[in-house]
Amino acid sequence: MKTFGNITSFVEHLAAVAVAEEISIRKGLSQSIEIVAKEAKREFGTYQEQIGPFVAWAELAEPTRADRVRKGYSEDNPLLRSGETRDSIGTVISADGLEAQAGSNSDVLLYQELGTAHVPPRSTLGGAMARKLPQIREILGASLVAGLAGEQVFNRFLEIGE
Repeated sequence: MKTFGNITSFVEHLAAVAVAEEISIRKGLSQSIEIVAKEAKREFGTYQEQIGPFVAWAELAEPTRADRVRKGYSEDNPLLRSGETRDSIGTVISADGLEAQAGSNSDVLLYQELGTAHVPPRSTLGGAMARKLPQIREILGASLVAGLAGEQVFNRFLEIGE
């Protein structure tokens, strides 16, 4: 157990812990949002099962299949044509590093994510977040503990399995 000779050394220790905690959380948040973006991109071209509130992707309609073939694309790879929409997915982290977003400026992705009167929803971002939530919880939990305990202490704990 760490002991402190005076109140000043204790306050300095608390300040150092606060800084380490924030750095660790920023790192975990950055890793987490990249995992969501990568998963969302991976979903293009493959039908997705329902997860949480995000419905399973509907089969492509016959006119859509015919249009895809006519334009030189494979018949049955939902959401995947040129890859432009998939590749528009990116991440943004706030200036303070404590907020993160995965998303796109593509209207096409918005219509696919939410659906329209003529297109059923095929969630990529929401579904990716739901699928990766257990991994994100693990990363953020580990980041929190590593920040409080100190990364070296936490990593050593993981190595010895206590």
